[in-house]
Amino acid sequence: MRTCQSARQQKPVNMAGVGFRRWAQALSKGKGSGIPALLSRSRAAATFSKGSLPGPYPETPEEKAAAAKKYNMIVEDYKPYPDNGEGYGDYPKLPERSQHERDPWYQWDHPDLRRNWGEPMHWHFDMLIRNRVDTSPSPVPWSTMCKQLFGFIGFMLFMFYIGEKFPAYQPVAPKQYPYNNLYLERGGDPEKQPEEVKHYEI
Repeated sequence: MRTCQSARQQKPVNMAGVGFRRWAQALSKGKGSGIPALLSRSRAAATFSKGSLPGPYPETPEEKAAAAKKYNMIVEDYKPYPDNGEGYGDYPKLPERSQHERDPWYQWDHPDLRRNWGEPMHWHFDMLIRNRVDTSPSPVPWSTMCKQLFGFIGFMLFMFYIGEKFPAYQPVAPKQYPYNNLYLERGGDPEKQPEEVKHYEI
């Protein structure tokens, strides 16, 4: 019972505080210069580890097996990029499939990216995320989409031809103006009395 309570009462370790404490102890004991030690530790924390960077292109089956193990893959699935000088090294050539194609109902370790822990990332990972390229197969075949498009365009052209051949318009009366259809404004003789215009009948 005490062990469970003591385990619950343990606080998480602050790794930044531990590193600073060790650096301060090294300074107080006079071991190494303070600034170079701090810079080397921060540089080591900011860069990739050697195990996560691509190594040289594998030439032998043993090197391919070691590279497959390095990227958590089986040898049958491991296939590196061609050694054409572009710097891929032993990085695996994964299929060009976006995250849209992955099962959204699967319990992924990282649901937002739909990937599991330790799974190798695609070289063009930033291009295949869900708000970029979607490589999912279309639910409608390409031939069906073309037929629907050209059928719609043909139908609209036919209707346009019918509309031009047999025009139909709503009947519209002449526009009505006050003051005897603007007799004076339209240049009528002010000396003559214009004929009264009625736009409606009582």
